[in-house]
Amino acid sequence: MAIARGKRVVGAALKNLPRAVAMLVMLAACGDRVAEFQATHLFINGQVITVEDSLGTVEALAVANGRILALGSNRQMQHYRGAQTQVIDLQGKALLPGFVDAHSHLSGVAIQAVSANLMGAPDGPVNNIADLQRVLRDYLAHSSVAKDHGLVLGVNYDDSQLAEQRHPTREELDAVSTEFPVIAVHQSWHLGVYNSQALAMVGIDAQSVNPDGGVIERGADGQTPNGVLEENAHFFALFKLLPKFSDGQYRAALKAGEALYTANGFTTVQDGRTDPATLKRLAAMARDKVFDVDVVAYPDLTTVAPDSLIYGPLQTRDYVNNFRIGGVKLSFDGSPQGKTAWFRQPYHRPPVNRGDDYVGYGAFTDAEARAWLDFAYRNNWQVLAHANGDAAIDQLLDAVARAHRAHPGQARRTVLIHGQYLREDQLEPLHRLDIFPALYPMHTFYWGDWHRDSVAGPARAVNISPTGWLVARGIKFSIHSDAPVTFPDSMRVMHSAINRTTRSGFVIGEEHRLSVMNAIKAMTLWPAYQHFEEREKGSLKVGKQADFVILDRNPLTQEVADIQTIRVLETIKAGRTIYRAQPALDVVRPEQ
Repeated sequence: MAIARGKRVVGAALKNLPRAVAMLVMLAACGDRVAEFQATHLFINGQVITVEDSLGTVEALAVANGRILALGSNRQMQHYRGAQTQVIDLQGKALLPGFVDAHSHLSGVAIQAVSANLMGAPDGPVNNIADLQRVLRDYLAHSSVAKDHGLVLGVNYDDSQLAEQRHPTREELDAVSTEFPVIAVHQSWHLGVYNSQALAMVGIDAQSVNPDGGVIERGADGQTPNGVLEENAHFFALFKLLPKFSDGQYRAALKAGEALYTANGFTTVQDGRTDPATLKRLAAMARDKVFDVDVVAYPDLTTVAPDSLIYGPLQTRDYVNNFRIGGVKLSFDGSPQGKTAWFRQPYHRPPVNRGDDYVGYGAFTDAEARAWLDFAYRNNWQVLAHANGDAAIDQLLDAVARAHRAHPGQARRTVLIHGQYLREDQLEPLHRLDIFPALYPMHTFYWGDWHRDSVAGPARAVNISPTGWLVARGIKFSIHSDAPVTFPDSMRVMHSAINRTTRSGFVIGEEHRLSVMNAIKAMTLWPAYQHFEEREKGSLKVGKQADFVILDRNPLTQEVADIQTIRVLETIKAGRTIYRAQPALDVVRPEQ
């Protein structure tokens, strides 16, 4: 009778679930009568944060066949222990859903892994241009990439943190080498500096004209390139000069990048704005079952050709060997910290050689933006739309509204990526058009002072990544690292969204500080929804995938000022450990 009652209770829930998941739900509903159904793993003596409002935090969790079998107390979970069950003693540690990467670039992190680190404190050694030159010279002398490919590549310098408060120049990179091309990529990845050899190799000289959506910065004579290339000028040069890695070299770099994510508790990782060659390589790696995490790629819509893999079976909401194509990426403007984002009001302090009326610039005309959105909606592709400045967001809202009217009836969950200068009056059309905001409060630490003092001024800067407005209106959203712009540091992402403190300790936008639970949801359940994966991931619930991260302390009870110091101890994907710190947690083997 107890089993019959259990079946009636869960019957409605089973209707839309996969068969294997439905069986787990049915068995869990039967309670004490399913002792014979054994767990592969039991996690006990923990603080299991389910991210399910109805469940809260529990003590223990059971896993079978890569999915969650049951949750509850230590005593309740003993019903699922069998002769082959491994028991993991959490020793009071916190277990959460695996983090879902709301936006980053796995392929860019792979490039970062084999490049010179030009970051400043606290993430790197470059705090002035002499430091930058020294790091690039060391790379030239010791890097296998420099030796094998004849290229000096450094990434993530930040002019706002350099003592000189400016970009390096072509001549300063020539001091590193005149024989080899030298590239220093800005931390925004929306601009870079190139030495004379690199500029010559891509055909940029005093007669070159600015490409659409890009700028070739000039020297004092107004003609000679000073080495700084912005947006489309930069992307053209960078992709032309990047090393032609062999398959083995690329796989090694990508696995090194993946390891950064798993060490930070991520079990689902995004590759935004995937170029065609990288897309083919990711698909080949999936065929060879290379990935430990789920990888969802979003090809650059402007590069989609008739033979693109997006037209094939990989464009799906189901992973094949941990890989799928989720939709497309489209960038409407650039970077606020690089001062290429598109605003309605001028920059507080315009860049060198720009007038006081400088507002940045968009990547498209209005007609082009509308045509691209129509193309994506016509194919029913989810769109990740990079838009930082409020003018770019206005253009996005217009294009989406027109595409909605032309192609109604589908749930596409178009995503606003970054949205740092989202205005309050834009929230209503954003919500009405079902645009999901993936915001970037990590900027409050890295560039909050720069936003306030140089980019937008004090009044506008307090509302960068305005998560408080979304919470007040009950709008779901996600938060992200945008790696390789910053490291995929999950605790820094969480800490920044909760505290909103700048490098100098100033609190920027106090009303937008998140509660700890909302920050956790914005890194788990809500980005799972963003990716159409909320039924499989993002919370700990019977039948969902056993994707977990184990932390040394519970964020819900930790002092919020110390969230950044929490350590990832273990990352588990579909019940299998893919990262483990030392010392490891105790495991009670079956024979014990």
